Amino acid sequence: MREGKYEHRGHKEHRENCGHPHDDGKRNFQSAQTFRRGRAIAFLDRLHVKRSTLLQQLDQPEFEAIRQVISGELKATDGIIQEFIQAFELREVLAEQENTTEGVDINHDNH
Repeated sequence: MREGKYEHRGHKEHRENCGHPHDDGKRNFQSAQTFRRGRAIAFLDRLHVKRSTLLQQLDQPEFEAIRQVISGELKATDGIIQEFIQAFELREVLAEQENTTEGVDINHDNH
């Protein structure tokens, strides 16, 4: 009796009957892909915050002495943002952010 109680089912059969969300490899892949995409979008948001900070500093008189440095950092940040969007195929996120940031040009045409 003991052998029957602990009889091992095949891995595939166990997966089919267990009903866990990771049963289907495709769903598991999509879940991981969605998680990674979410992290990429969060990082892109942080880059946009840094860009906004640099833009604010350009307009503040106390940063006049390092205005060229800030401008260079702003251009570099813009380049990183564009490369990041292209590398992670986040074009629709960029379009959404352009719609929500009224008056702020996400491209580096400001300065």
